[in-house]
Amino acid sequence: MKILQPLLYFSLFNHPLKKEEILHYSSHTTQKDFEEEIALALSKNIIEKTAAYYHPHLNEEYITKRETGYKNAQKAMIKAKKRARFAYTFFPFIDGIAISGSLSKGYFDKHSDVDFFIITKPGRLWSCRMALILFKKIFLFNSRKYFCMNYFITSDNLEIIEKNRFTATEIATLIPLHGSVFEHFFKANNWYKHFLPNKDCNWSELENIPKKLLLQYYEALFNNSIGEFIERVCFSITFAVWKIKYKEKMSSEDFAIAFKSSQNVSKHHPSNFQKKVIDALNKKYDEIREKYQIELPEEHA
Repeated sequence: MKILQPLLYFSLFNHPLKKEEILHYSSHTTQKDFEEEIALALSKNIIEKTAAYYHPHLNEEYITKRETGYKNAQKAMIKAKKRARFAYTFFPFIDGIAISGSLSKGYFDKHSDVDFFIITKPGRLWSCRMALILFKKIFLFNSRKYFCMNYFITSDNLEIIEKNRFTATEIATLIPLHGSVFEHFFKANNWYKHFLPNKDCNWSELENIPKKLLLQYYEALFNNSIGEFIERVCFSITFAVWKIKYKEKMSSEDFAIAFKSSQNVSKHHPSNFQKKVIDALNKKYDEIREKYQIELPEEHA
């Protein structure tokens, strides 16, 4: 029953879905099959409908939270776009910036952060990241609320290696704000359609603004061995701090996933969120199999 995959996935976040959203996040190829599965799941009480939302028996409070979160997201988006424009305009080596996380899915509350997914110029990821992190720590007093940057890649390394339902959902829900590089990014990651064939990219907020001449001059100035040295130093400092703070708290394998780091990628998820989500989703699949004798294919991190 394909509709259960998106419904169970989003239930991990207590996030009920509208019917069109279920279709977007499912792998159905025909509307007829989709409608039949919805009707069957309702009739067997596997799922229920509250107002315009479908869910696997979530508490009614989450319906209200979803609607309130949507309203909050509209306000948060305004601040997020201002921060993104500021970063793209004034910080060197950024080729593209997009919104990810809960805000990209139309939800924001007091516990949410504005997550940015950033594509940098080749060979300058760690310099770019260090500049942004220092700005956040010094001028924003290390506040993550509207300036959280947890994933960087370079424009010559656009394909996301981890291919699973979690990463597919994150890619499919990205909201590009600046940078024509995202056209190439989505082509490089068209594999997400294997999981979500009905979900199209969201281009509604993309804004083309030119880089300031002074910023272009700065980037050219460090396009040499000095810039490469700064890049190595920024990487060494960052990775050393991560190892001191987190490596003792998780296995080497989990650390490699949570802190995927190389010249071309920086992923900073101290709680290894991706693995936790996939594990929790598989547990829900097991519950469905035991209770309703419905087989769902295991997900992999």
